[in-house]
Amino acid sequence: MIAKPRKKAKKVEKVPLIESEAPERLQYGALPWRESKGGLEIMLVSSRETRRWIIPKGWPMSGRSGSAAATIEAMEEAGLLGVISEKPIGAFHYVKRFSRGEELCRVEVFALRVVRQRESWPEKHERDTRWFPAAEAAVLVSDAELGDLIVEFAGSFRN
Repeated sequence: MIAKPRKKAKKVEKVPLIESEAPERLQYGALPWRESKGGLEIMLVSSRETRRWIIPKGWPMSGRSGSAAATIEAMEEAGLLGVISEKPIGAFHYVKRFSRGEELCRVEVFALRVVRQRESWPEKHERDTRWFPAAEAAVLVSDAELGDLIVEFAGSFRN
């Protein structure tokens, strides 16, 4: 798959909620990273339908912490095994499209130091996975806030 820069993200306006409106929905995501000779690398995963570059993410799981849910998503979507941070490193927002409409989602992101990628995993044939230098990953992701989070993470990594 050829990496293409993300299109300019639609700006999500911060509008005060009217009491009848539903609040943003929570998801948990993993930011897969590793060190290489060239520096910090981030693994991105393609979305199933639009093939945009994203990170593994999903809904809360009953009885599991946010970091545990993010770990499971990383294994299911990209076959990744590793060590995850217990606290989120940040969050980003995006608009999720459903057949019934759109909803604003807030994704709390946990850093996942990747130890290895399995040879097979549940969504292997539905998604592409690829390692990118952190600066390139920040430009390629489909969500501007996620790109900013990657830049911030990479900056803190160097310090």
